Amino acid sequence: MGAADSADYGLLSPAWAGTPAADLTGDRQLLQALLDVELEWVRVLASAGLADPEAPAVVAAVSDASRYDTASLAERAQGGGNPVIPLLADLRAQARAQSPKAAAAIHRGATSQDIMDTALMLMARRALDTILADADRAAAALGDLARRHAATLCVARTLTQHSLPSTFGLRAAQWLHGVGAAAQGLRAAAADLPLQWGGASGTMAALSLAAGSAAGNGAPVTAFSLSASLAQGLGLAEPVAPWQTNRLPVTALGAALQDFTAAAGKMANDVLLLSRPEIGEVSEPRAAGRGGSSAMPQKQNPVLSVLIRSAALAAPGYGLQLNAAAAAADDERPSGSWHVEWQALRSLLRLAGGAAAKLAELAEGLQVSTDALARNLETAGPLVVSEKIMAVAAPLLDDGVPGRGKEVIGGAVARSLSSGEPFEHLLRSAVPTDLLSDAELRNLLNPASYLGEAAALIERITTAYPGKPSA
Repeated sequence: MGAADSADYGLLSPAWAGTPAADLTGDRQLLQALLDVELEWVRVLASAGLADPEAPAVVAAVSDASRYDTASLAERAQGGGNPVIPLLADLRAQARAQSPKAAAAIHRGATSQDIMDTALMLMARRALDTILADADRAAAALGDLARRHAATLCVARTLTQHSLPSTFGLRAAQWLHGVGAAAQGLRAAAADLPLQWGGASGTMAALSLAAGSAAGNGAPVTAFSLSASLAQGLGLAEPVAPWQTNRLPVTALGAALQDFTAAAGKMANDVLLLSRPEIGEVSEPRAAGRGGSSAMPQKQNPVLSVLIRSAALAAPGYGLQLNAAAAAADDERPSGSWHVEWQALRSLLRLAGGAAAKLAELAEGLQVSTDALARNLETAGPLVVSEKIMAVAAPLLDDGVPGRGKEVIGGAVARSLSSGEPFEHLLRSAVPTDLLSDAELRNLLNPASYLGEAAALIERITTAYPGKPSA
């Protein structure tokens, strides 16, 4: 079986296959990130007078991932337990052919975990850029949806049953509330992705030794100034200290990715329910070749929501793997637990990226049936405002006996549910007109009069999470 046969194109992972996040987290992109870290380190060393001034140009010329056999590197990685070791041998060989001095500068004072951890953070940052762009698109579309349907009445559901009147705008705003907050968490995680640079055992000893041989012109060169320059050059955060066995940077990123897939999954769950033919309140945007059935041509399956939900259900398993690995970290470089992080983190990036791309399309094209919303609210009947009736009408019937009014109203509700008699007639019979006029009764039963702070909530949420539409 050749390399192409073993490559993972996502055939069994339609939630992320073919998305920008998949492209940015493939083996070739990880390889490029590893090379980018090695190259930037050579630049830092040369700038500090610790490497030949020509070394960066030489290393840059051989730091294109296309120059290396990814399948061979993967196979040879078994020898040392990570792909940095065989890559370093190939990189040095190519650089040495042009300049032995440049080859000598590569990886000086670093260790394979420095390169691997930093490259994963670099790859994550690049993937997060596209994930956040899609999240912003989804947020902008949900904000538009919330404002457009701010006054569109619907029935809210709790534990699968009709509960109170609400608006579809508030439902969309609550989707936005989750997605927007999760996107903020992702943005914070992206800003905090740290450089890992501690040397063989996290003491920065080789780095200090190298810094001590600096020419000494200008500001003092220290291990910390060199690592700070590397972090700046790569666009990563400068850590307080190396984090070889303190894996919280990885678990924090994993948690943010899980939160986003969970928020996306919430909307997908609702769309799957609301798009059932017997409910029919929403439908997914149509696209050629999507949503069809191999056996039932009449079906239009809500595939976007299905795939978003699958990502949301898969993500926690990978997050658990990251947390278990962090808890099992041992000594000054984790044995095995570090290695198991790599695929789990990449899978989370892919799942979040796939969910974000599909969520943006879903939010931008979601079709809302105001007729179905009105029909389902009407089906709920006047009992949808029973909470308000209990608060307003029941005290009128207490007649000096606390709780009597609730019993009367509760009896009317039970009778209506069991016999099918119109509740409004039973209520009219129970409450004299001198206590509650016909006009007051009609207002009491009007679902539009019991929306609480729905409009204000929509405004607060859409203001807090404005999003950004695609250009």
